Amino acid sequence: MENIGFIGAGNMGFAIMKGILNSSLNESMKLFAFDPDKEKLNRLNGVTACESAKEVLNSCKYVFLAVKPQMFDEVLSQIAEGVTENTVLVSIAAGITAEYIRSKTLDNAKVILVMPNTPLLLGEGASALAKCAPTTDEEFETVCSIFNSCGITAQLPEDKMKEVIAINGSSPAFIYLFAKAFIDYAGKEGIDEKTALPLFAQSLIGSAKMLTDSGYTVAELIKMVSSPGGTTLAGLDELYKGELEKTVDNACTACTRRAYELSK
Repeated sequence: MENIGFIGAGNMGFAIMKGILNSSLNESMKLFAFDPDKEKLNRLNGVTACESAKEVLNSCKYVFLAVKPQMFDEVLSQIAEGVTENTVLVSIAAGITAEYIRSKTLDNAKVILVMPNTPLLLGEGASALAKCAPTTDEEFETVCSIFNSCGITAQLPEDKMKEVIAINGSSPAFIYLFAKAFIDYAGKEGIDEKTALPLFAQSLIGSAKMLTDSGYTVAELIKMVSSPGGTTLAGLDELYKGELEKTVDNACTACTRRAYELSK
């Protein structure tokens, strides 16, 4: 039985714990968690509540640092003395680096960096992970299995973990804003949200499956929907005029820039 600890039980920590408890991993993992808000620890059965971050560390080999970047100094100061060469620290915070974690704990601490996203709450997450030496392959696979229990995973080099935030970590918010514009348009045209939202949401789901499963490129998929002289091309022309692709690039660049600022 592997002991898995969580410092922080907010939405993301909750989602990861829920994924473990709802999968076959529950048979081989025992969960421990601490959060200053004790109500958050009562949301899941099967998790041992701890009285402090240090208690989590002392109970577990794998410790998930599921707190906001601004809280890391405080949390790492609380657990620093207890971190050993056997501890695996898993950070899910934007911008936080392995070097920073080691500077506050142990020079050769084992660290795994993860950028998850909120669809983990529904078991549909997309998480990018980086294995930082001297973490072993076996330890990394254990953490990957946890995120695979509530979505899909991809391995990236450590130096790309800030750049990937825009791709999977922040992109759900960008997509929701995109969706809002369509729902708002529907309302303006007299189509109520109860009708428009499921139609657009299913269009997103179906389009996503076409991207991953159809075998067509993005350009080919756009062409498949765009009949010459038709309605789609008329709409696409407006998106091109509004420089949608440039706007998305600007949003992603700003996201990455902020990640670097948080890492300082």
